[in-house]
Amino acid sequence: MSLVSAAMAAAVGSVIDWKVSYPVAASDIRRWAIAVHYPDPPPRRFCEETTPGGVVAPEEFNPFAWMVASQREPLVAPELRDTDRMEKAIGIAGPGLRNQVNGGNEVRYGVPIRPGDVIRSETRLVSYVEKTGRMGPMLISVTESVWTNQDGERVQVERQTAIRY
Repeated sequence: MSLVSAAMAAAVGSVIDWKVSYPVAASDIRRWAIAVHYPDPPPRRFCEETTPGGVVAPEEFNPFAWMVASQREPLVAPELRDTDRMEKAIGIAGPGLRNQVNGGNEVRYGVPIRPGDVIRSETRLVSYVEKTGRMGPMLISVTESVWTNQDGERVQVERQTAIRY
């Protein structure tokens, strides 16, 4: 018996989530850089507008860390932490597996985030792979989040793998 239903297979490629940031402020970048580099001072490129090209954010800067300007209205209550959350977010039944672990992340960076940028994140379901492990049947799910700025330039592409069993 397959863990991937016909509805789940058909959902591959679907948008699971999207959000849009408020315009990034230079002070947001400075605070993030200070926090990341503490107790050492952050590199000048993250703090001084006099550097060539102006302030740039560290690659790991997250414009969605505090609030978002807009986002997809979740179909699932945010307090739910069950393993079928991804499928419920796109309106289908999940595999009903009880446990989930992080299978890893892979991030590729593009253009840097600068003050004034508005970042859009769109997360899609990329794939399902079934395997059998020591604990029995496993479902490996991969999602991809693509961040773009207001000019349509790619800022970041992150692939996340979840292993459910």
